Amino acid sequence: MKSAAAVTMACRLIEESEESLSLIDLAQAVGLSSSYFHRTFKTHTGLTPKDYAAAHRAKRVRAALAREATITNAIYDSGFSSSGRFYETSRAMLGMTPSRYRKGGADEDIKFAIAKTTLGDLLVASSAAGVAAILLGDDPEVLLRQLQDMFPKAHLLGAEADYEAVVSEVVGFIEAPKIGLHLPLDIRGTAFQRRVWQALRDIPFGETRSYTAVAEYIGLPRATRAVAKACAANKLAVAIPCHRVIRRDGSLSGYAWGVDRKEIILDREKLKKEK
Repeated sequence: MKSAAAVTMACRLIEESEESLSLIDLAQAVGLSSSYFHRTFKTHTGLTPKDYAAAHRAKRVRAALAREATITNAIYDSGFSSSGRFYETSRAMLGMTPSRYRKGGADEDIKFAIAKTTLGDLLVASSAAGVAAILLGDDPEVLLRQLQDMFPKAHLLGAEADYEAVVSEVVGFIEAPKIGLHLPLDIRGTAFQRRVWQALRDIPFGETRSYTAVAEYIGLPRATRAVAKACAANKLAVAIPCHRVIRRDGSLSGYAWGVDRKEIILDREKLKKEK
């Protein structure tokens, strides 16, 4: 079985299984050695089998909490065999308690601040888990409305002195991406989006990939349009480098924060790489 087909089959097994599958079980199911399977799976998806399973489980939990009448029903519907295990992992999966998630994130505290950069206005927002949004634009009011749309039931806390260090680090990163961003990220998305976003983070600094190449990298060569949608859904500008994805012919495609900004960021990265 070819590597891409093996990874696709393993993803399907993970998604359809009611119980956690071990690395050995998955490798045997697709006819590969454990070490080779683990390495191949991460190369194609950007995630380890364990991380992919966790992302898919989180998706099932979110869907169950939205669908079921009680949290208890959601626990068992999403495949957990006990409430204890569910509560041990639920905060990491959801970024909040299950009861708060069912209320649409009500009472979640989101700190934010707006700063100026050479790319325009920048809004940075963080939850208790990490930086949840990095937005670029030309109008602070528009950026704030975008944040409100992202967290409609959260408490938005602005102008807090203890948040200045976080904002300063993000500003420095936006101006010089090569230094990296050494802050925890609160990455919220579906299992597929997280696969795409991890693939983007695997693109070396100063390089680009086509949407088709990213789709092939995650083992889903026909998912080019879905990859483009996942790029468009990214809310962590530059930190998740969707700007590094271009059309197959090398031309720039759409960018949530403007094609002009995309070109500037790519030019900066290319120059820094060449030095």
